[in-house]
Amino acid sequence: MEQKKRGRPTVDSESINLRLPRDLIEAIDDRRRLELDLPTRPEMIRRALVQWLEMTAPDA
Repeated sequence: MEQKKRGRPTVDSESINLRLPRDLIEAIDDRRRLELDLPTRPEMIRRALVQWLEMTAPDA
């Protein structure tokens, strides 16, 4: 029987460290509070990036 590994499961991702001005953090917090599922700050930033990438993608 294979033993379970401890810690977080492996995902195909990379951590980045990002400093933001306090007013931008407050704007992110204000916006995420409007979401029904109240995403975390990192999740809200991911959603914003995905939306921006979709909006600015060149026409295929």
